[in-house]
Amino acid sequence: MTVHRSDFPRRPAGAVSAVLTAVLALLLTLPGAAAAADRPAPAPAGERNSWMGSTVVANEGGPAGGTPTSRAASVEGVDVSSHQGNVDWAALWNSGVRWAYVKATEGSYYKNDYFTQQYNGSYNIGMIRGAYHFANPSDSSGATQANYFAGSGGGWSRDGKTLPGVLDIEYNPYDGNSCYNLSQSAMVSWIRDFLNTYKSRTGRDAVIYTTTDWWTTCTGNYAGFGAVNPLWIARYASAPGTLPAGWSYHTYWQYTSTGPIVGDHNRFNGGYSQLQAMANG
Repeated sequence: MTVHRSDFPRRPAGAVSAVLTAVLALLLTLPGAAAAADRPAPAPAGERNSWMGSTVVANEGGPAGGTPTSRAASVEGVDVSSHQGNVDWAALWNSGVRWAYVKATEGSYYKNDYFTQQYNGSYNIGMIRGAYHFANPSDSSGATQANYFAGSGGGWSRDGKTLPGVLDIEYNPYDGNSCYNLSQSAMVSWIRDFLNTYKSRTGRDAVIYTTTDWWTTCTGNYAGFGAVNPLWIARYASAPGTLPAGWSYHTYWQYTSTGPIVGDHNRFNGGYSQLQAMANG
């Protein structure tokens, strides 16, 4: 069989290496390359580090994002965690975002490595901001987790720019059933333990983030917190839909997990002056 050889001279290995190095350097100067470098690596297998709304679509189905149709007064906000890395707060501000919540803790075992950049960065750009705790009732008591949260960035100060902390209570992303293997009454007790401890530590009533389906399934649609604790409802649709028992209105609404820049986008149910009042307590 005849073997056909190229007439082109072969490039020395050193030259090939130099070319590849130059190409790589050029790619790193392209728009978006620096931002990509700032993003955290995916969580190692087995690491417990979930985020607000991370379990919603998998458990309730439907789209990952909605488009609000109401023209009622509202203020755009976002929620972020370590999965967003170093956030471009200026871009969010320029897009109309005026408030943010940052994940501080999870269970009694995890603290957000990006918390300082995210929490201070949102504040420095002019946003009203707060912190949230991803609950894991399988890990420890409500009081233990509330203390962990309050001592790790989840506190509150009367500076007009700090929102009360949030208890993110949603489907179990780890081993066990959706309700963390707790009965409905035990779940209500766990939540009450967290809320009471947080109030004693900070002087503020924590916001409850959840979905109507999870709340109904895991608390028996308990109505006892609605008179005191503001509701942050997660529903990726054109409207918040039916609320859990005890709440006649929502304070925040997470309407998409696929919004611009950071994914999770939300609406505060009211005007900017009402958002300021929420921060002032």
